[in-house]
Amino acid sequence: MRDPINIGSTAINPGTRQTLEIPVPSLYTHTALELPVHVIHGKRSGPVLFLSGAVHGDEINGVEIIRRVLHTKTITKLKGTLIAIPVVNIYGFINQTRYLPDRRDLNRSFPGSEKGSLAGRMANLFLNEIVSKCTHGIDLHTAAIHRDNLPHIRAYLDDEETERMARAFASPVILNTPIIDGSLRKASEKLGASVIVYEAGEALRFDELSIRAGVRGIISVMRELGMLPALKNKRKPIAPVVARSSTWIRAPQSGILRVQKPLGSRIEKNESLGFVSDPFGEKEENILSPIDGIIIGRTNIPLVNEGEALFHIAQFKSAETAANKVERFQQNLDPSTDINSPEEPPIQ
Repeated sequence: MRDPINIGSTAINPGTRQTLEIPVPSLYTHTALELPVHVIHGKRSGPVLFLSGAVHGDEINGVEIIRRVLHTKTITKLKGTLIAIPVVNIYGFINQTRYLPDRRDLNRSFPGSEKGSLAGRMANLFLNEIVSKCTHGIDLHTAAIHRDNLPHIRAYLDDEETERMARAFASPVILNTPIIDGSLRKASEKLGASVIVYEAGEALRFDELSIRAGVRGIISVMRELGMLPALKNKRKPIAPVVARSSTWIRAPQSGILRVQKPLGSRIEKNESLGFVSDPFGEKEENILSPIDGIIIGRTNIPLVNEGEALFHIAQFKSAETAANKVERFQQNLDPSTDINSPEEPPIQ
């Protein structure tokens, strides 16, 4: 029999699941706050995986992804332990903002300190109470407000276990990125936990395709890690393609943006992505791609200032192959044609 797992002041016994609250600093109104955590502690030993959503408080796709994962039927066959934290930045979530009340970015505040800023204290609490107990993690994000991300994984592929998770997630694109100082990924790595980041959708918006891809990806990773039974006669997933690098294309002038290429489009060097003009159309600039690649991120608001990031382009050895995989991925997850899942109706 496994030992209980202790989180906060609560011991969760093997073969049980429990929702608990970890106290965090109260609001200045004297209102108490808690960090909600759901733990499924399997009877059999195995990896300990955390799922974190809303590290940036306005990134809500991850909240719905975690809810659906916790309600899948297959989760009852869990081997190991799943720790789900749908809303990490509870302060930002309440205020529908990316940041904490001290205006700091929680994902640049790790490892933090129990005597530091509010962001530092939250980071330190999350590391000590959650990450330190885990062997693996999946951190769920979206683009910032008024921007949209194509579903993709960000991971440091020099780490073998991280690469295994990234490929098992089966998103169409993996962006091989260095680990940024102050990030949850960096702090987790130092504690020995392998972590991947799932990026998809827009802040403060639900996107059904991104949510469905996230749920499938997490379940797929859990099967790869041996936490869930392998599928019999499973359909071979679309192998992801790894981006060598990526670049943001910025507004050449202030004005009104007319986008010509949607998210996921294959782009050739010097191809037009859109136009920025003044309200009269007297001064207009054509935005040309400096590279071949795939659009994995873009702004959604047409009103832009000079220098603003407009399109995020990922580069591949073969942009055509990458584009084909993105198209197949989107078709497979279309709620109107997908016959596998979903266990509940899609969000419209």
